[in-house]
Formats: sequence, C-alpha cells, structure tokens
Amino acid sequence: MATLDPDLTVNGTGSTATVSTHGAHVTGWAPDGAEPVLWMSSTTRREPGAPIRGGVPICFPWFGPGVSGDRSPSHGFARVLPWRVVDAEDTAGSSGIVLELGSPDLSDEDRAAVGGEFTARYSVDCGEDLLLTLTVTNVGETPFTFEEALHTYLRVGDVRQVQIEGLEDTVYADKTQGGAEHEQQGELTLTEETDRVYRSGGKVTVVDPVLGRRLVVTKKDSASTIVWNPFPDKAATLSDIGDGEWQTLLCVEGGNVLDETIGLAPGESHSMSYRLSVEPL
Repeated sequence: MATLDPDLTVNGTGSTATVSTHGAHVTGWAPDGAEPVLWMSSTTRREPGAPIRGGVPICFPWFGPGVSGDRSPSHGFARVLPWRVVDAEDTAGSSGIVLELGSPDLSDEDRAAVGGEFTARYSVDCGEDLLLTLTVTNVGETPFTFEEALHTYLRVGDVRQVQIEGLEDTVYADKTQGGAEHEQQGELTLTEETDRVYRSGGKVTVVDPVLGRRLVVTKKDSASTIVWNPFPDKAATLSDIGDGEWQTLLCVEGGNVLDETIGLAPGESHSMSYRLSVEPL
C-alpha cells in the first residue's frame, strides 16, 4: 500500500510546525519547550486519497456535504490531494512555506464540481504564533462560489473541563439537531456530542485547566466559527479516532460556511487567516 512522503518541518523563531504536502495538512505545531498544541489521531490513515485525522485539514471548496447537502467527498477534495510547495518564507520572527493547488491539478470530475477555475495558495507561518492563510483566486472567466474552513484540532487535557470564551450571545446552527438555530448563553462547555457553526468572526479563547494554558484563536475574514467534538458514541463509529482519544481533542475552526459562502468574480481573490497562540493560565 502506498504511503505519504514524510512531513516537512518548519522551524520558526519560537516554535516548530510540521506540514504534509498531502492536503497541505499541518500535522503538528508547538512553541519551543511546550507540549503539542494540535491533536493528532494515533490511528489515522496516512495514504493517498485518504484524509488525515487531526492537525489542520483544509475544507474546500465545500464544508461537510456542502450547502446542497449532497457534495462528495465530505469537506471537499482539497484535503485529499497533493499540494505543491511553491515558496519558502523567512522573515524577522517567523519562517514558513507556501503551498498551492489549482484547477489543473484536479480530475475532470472535481473540476466540474467546482464550477470555475481557481488557484488556492496556503501560507503556513511559524513564529511565536502559528499563522495560517488561505487565499483563493478566481482565474477563470465565470463567477464561482465556495465554502472554506481550517478544521483545526486543538489538543486539550479533558474536553469536558475546558471553557470556550468569546462566543457568548452568538447565534449558532446546531448540526446535531438538523441545523436548528440557538443563541449561546454564557461561556461554552461541552457535555455531549457537539457540532455547531457559530456566526462569529471574533476571538475565541479555550481555557484548559488540565494542561494549564489558554489557546487563543484570532481570525481575519472568517465569518464562521465551528466547534466540534464527537463524544464517545459518535467517536466509536469513526475508525480513525482511537479508544478514548475524543477526550483530548477539541475542534475550533475558522471558516466561511453555510450562509457565509464566498463568491468570486473573474480575477477576484479572497484571503482568510487563522492565528493560534498559547498563553499560560
């Protein structure tokens, strides 16, 4: 069975990241001398055509089954295709790489599913913080729309003990209830399977008393914040999450999904960024 090439290492001033060209997938990040910040499954498949569970998958050009509810593969094709490394960056305080995926890299079926011609560039910058930037450009002659998300898996001590700040009084669609809308009352704590899309582009802080740290997420040009954890019953149906591993993962994602889809006219570009930093309690 074919396996993926080894991950690339990005050594920044203050932290280190690892990146796979498969899906332009960030598979690890940690500040110097600190514990890993990103969660990775011990049972994930690392083979061509399969998504990697954990780290930061790129969801594009749709999220889940898409707005129509019938798109496949789930979360789009970007996370299961090889991306090309097109640049390396080394500036004061950070280092990084840039990866690219475009319409010429797609199968005829995937190209037809997009409904337009595009180039996607993904910048992974590693310094005191981790900064991820996804830029999509319409290089065709017709408009097209897409969803996008950076599906970040955060590593926590116990997901049932963390508090998520910054989503108070925000409306969210609860995907465990068929998309029913509610308003967040107070800080968010997880007590059951959670799959929510918040209409929020603001800062989110994950307070983790077990690992003794705050994980701070700030986003730019991202109107959606997605929070996900399968809890034990759903996790048991997922072959790429090991026994009990659901307890140490928390997805806090940045994106533009559902009602916040992005439309680009020919020649237009859209950039979305996601910054992750760590503070002690």
